[in-house]
Amino acid sequence: MGQKKDLTGSEKSKIVRYLAEGCSSLKIAKLLKRDHRTIKRFIQNSQQGRKKRVEKPRHKITAHELRKVKRAAAKMPLATSLAIFQSCNITGVPKSTRCAILRDMAKVRPPLNKTHKLKRQDWAKKYLKTDFSKVLWTDEMRVSLDGPDGWARGWIGKGQRAPVRFRRQQGGGGVLVWAGIIKDELVGPFWVEDGVKLNSQSYCQFLEDTFFKQWYRKKSASFKKNMIFMQDNAPSHASKYSTAWLARKGIEEEKLMTWPPCSPDLNPIENLWSIIKCEIYKEGKQYTSLNSVWEAVVAATRNVDGEQIKTLTESMDGRLLSVLAKKGGYIGR
Repeated sequence: MGQKKDLTGSEKSKIVRYLAEGCSSLKIAKLLKRDHRTIKRFIQNSQQGRKKRVEKPRHKITAHELRKVKRAAAKMPLATSLAIFQSCNITGVPKSTRCAILRDMAKVRPPLNKTHKLKRQDWAKKYLKTDFSKVLWTDEMRVSLDGPDGWARGWIGKGQRAPVRFRRQQGGGGVLVWAGIIKDELVGPFWVEDGVKLNSQSYCQFLEDTFFKQWYRKKSASFKKNMIFMQDNAPSHASKYSTAWLARKGIEEEKLMTWPPCSPDLNPIENLWSIIKCEIYKEGKQYTSLNSVWEAVVAATRNVDGEQIKTLTESMDGRLLSVLAKKGGYIGR
């Protein structure tokens, strides 16, 4: 058995399934014909999760100064970190510290309580033996004309002038986009017209007109038999009406994945949304109409190839191991 350099995504998936079946690392190495040290290293790294970056002690600023920086950053979203701190009359703070402080202000994750963590662990244990190449991961994304939250994120170099940007209520309006990914395939994107928020009836009608008529109906009977449909716990998704409607379509019980609360970090399509948003809003780009921003979304999704999608869907085994190692806590995405 030669020792290879890297494990493939397929091999990593098999390791997770063998572990769930109670196999030892030595037995897994024999089954995969790989060096047992390679298998043990992968298991140890997965259980430990990502190592935290060791940061040097920051230059201390007071709570009062921190509040001043927060207000200044809200008023100057395209300014340099130096300009933001100078506007607050705070000097002598290194650039690395200024940027770290500003990054901390951008972290928005709701805290997980004990129940959330237990449900996330139960979910991970339930799906350890799942073949994730059969799972369709779905979600909606809202894109506005002016960018995420109407702001362009970034810093303008010292002495440079910030570009003129439109300032419009609610980011000038936006488009709600639905899509799915399975194995190495992108389903959609589809434009959810007439409104930002869906109720149960409009959600089911939307799925009927787009997902079922334009994609699902073309699939073979064997594919439909094995496919698992994933959706989050949005009210329009988890309602009794939607659940019963999907059951009539043959998507029920084990074919409809249960989803833990507060878990966008476990859904690989969230990473796809990040890729698309970075593309359509690069260099602070804004749009003048809903059609133009929709065309940008379509163009961005065309640039996402099958290998990128496959990387996301094959990351699920590692995500399950990470959430178990963190005892239900958030994992890095």
